[in-house]
Amino acid sequence: MNKKLLQRLLLVAAIVVVVILFKVLGLGHYLTLDYLKASQDKFAQLYGENRLAVIASYMAIYIAVTALSLPGAAVMTLAGGALFGFWIGLIVVSFASTIGATLACFVARFLLREWVQKKFGEKLSTINKGMQKEGAFYLFSLRLVPIFPFFVINLVMGLTTMELLTFYWVSQIGMLPGTMAYVNAGKELGQIESLSGILSPGLIISFVILGLFPITVKKLLTIYKKKTGRLLPEEKESSNG
Repeated sequence: MNKKLLQRLLLVAAIVVVVILFKVLGLGHYLTLDYLKASQDKFAQLYGENRLAVIASYMAIYIAVTALSLPGAAVMTLAGGALFGFWIGLIVVSFASTIGATLACFVARFLLREWVQKKFGEKLSTINKGMQKEGAFYLFSLRLVPIFPFFVINLVMGLTTMELLTFYWVSQIGMLPGTMAYVNAGKELGQIESLSGILSPGLIISFVILGLFPITVKKLLTIYKKKTGRLLPEEKESSNG
């Protein structure tokens, strides 16, 4: 059997086993808002007794939840704010969520991209070129808009040709506003009745506008270049080089 195929089968088997255990053992109960609110004092006591161990455990769980696209990332983010406070929570959640998202992207890429590119390569050639040229802008815009499920973005980007390093740093920056909103809300955990109540319509609209801003600027600069025949700053540097 092909070595790469065997690796893929083993990875799929491991993911399936973890997901089945997650469902059978009812672990999703521990990633609900009700459980988090009921256990807040207990978690605070554990954190006070051994901060580094709690932070490390929290990050490991968060990374696993995000990498496997399991439900509970939003609750984990709230827990970060409730447990660690705003600044420590923001740093811990930002790195854990981005690492987990990058792993999810890698898994999707390892399992499916080669097959997708072979089967639909010609049809995807335009998309691949677009991703190589402006993929970071598109990803940044998607990350800033909380109406798109992040796990879907992770998986879809895994099927593109975007470099994982680019995916990582764009995701880390792009997810910061949403992370800040949830971590800050987690500080007032006792007053939160539902996850949908965290992001008000006004805040969502603000995120949408913010998300559209970078790609809009890019398009306006492209139109400006076509009309005036001038090079953009980055193009001048590359042509001089």
